Amino acid sequence: MPATTGTTVKTLRRGIAAAAALPLLIGALASCGYGSQSEKTDEKKAPVAADAKKLSASEVRIGYFPNLTHATALVGIQEGLIAKELGGTQIKPQTFNAGPSEIEALNGGSLDIGFIGPSPSINGYVKSKGSNLRIISGSASGGVKLVVNPDKIKSLDDLKGKKIATPQKGNTQDVAFLNWISEKGWSVDPESGKGDVSVVRTDNKVTPDAFKQGSIDGAWVPEPTASKLVADGGSVLLDETSLWPDKKFVITNVIVSQKFLKEHPDVVEAVLRGTVKTNEWINANQDKAKASANAALKALNGKELEPAVIDPAWKSILVTDDPLASTLKTESDWAVKAKLIEQPDLAGIYDLSLLNKVLKAVGKPEVADAGLGAK
Repeated sequence: MPATTGTTVKTLRRGIAAAAALPLLIGALASCGYGSQSEKTDEKKAPVAADAKKLSASEVRIGYFPNLTHATALVGIQEGLIAKELGGTQIKPQTFNAGPSEIEALNGGSLDIGFIGPSPSINGYVKSKGSNLRIISGSASGGVKLVVNPDKIKSLDDLKGKKIATPQKGNTQDVAFLNWISEKGWSVDPESGKGDVSVVRTDNKVTPDAFKQGSIDGAWVPEPTASKLVADGGSVLLDETSLWPDKKFVITNVIVSQKFLKEHPDVVEAVLRGTVKTNEWINANQDKAKASANAALKALNGKELEPAVIDPAWKSILVTDDPLASTLKTESDWAVKAKLIEQPDLAGIYDLSLLNKVLKAVGKPEVADAGLGAK
């Protein structure tokens, strides 16, 4: 990802709501993530072979969302691809519906490894002053769309004066939209959401109902919410992927507790071998992987996604080992530009050494940390 200067980057609208050290900023951005605040919704252990050899830890607690943007975790655990690499070390999965609660679990010592978005990754790193987590891999890119009511909005210029939902004040999609508005030359107060466009912060769970009832005219949201809106009569006006020069931007990272990384690097490496093999399997078996992810969602949520929702949503998400570190930095810069946060110190947020070791072992190219790696 090129630096955020010049005309090619002026169309980037994706931001990060990273919490800075100041209390007001931390409070304002404590809810950065993909949806509303949530509690842990699942806690069980994946089975292992009775004669399998344990690594340095008897179990590893892995957190993720029951969400398509966490496909690596959904499929990797569902298909046993991660467990296979862990041998006798047992996976203890835990699911969350929002980043803050997952970060709290990681920082509180009840979670070892997590799949999570860029905004809460930065938030958690900055709040702990760089002491509690590391980003150790990428997981997914893309999966964010602007969906509108086609009867009210037929072009991007028609957004002026309309009500457009984002998941939360200061979350990645919210800042992305604020930046897009700014590039259009329009003005919106980032705190209230009032201005040339009314930015309505709405939980992803209720956005489809708000859209059907007409209380919002559209939404800048991640999958599968975007495809749910389309199934309800909405039209995709913009896919955020098209706004990035390389058509890639981070939507999900893999993070680890620094304590767990230090004490059990063999377990972390085994998990990364599993995620790399999972991503390879997903990309080589799209239909089977989509079905596996949907089966996992049914087990976790009690119901699967309808074809009209999962088919377009799945196509818009790219699983990747690359954390796309330069895009995380760009997103953070946009949040600063939006005046939602002060400039965070992200030095050391990445440790890609084990990932690159795994990638090298299977003949894949190493990935970069954009100068933000641990020393």
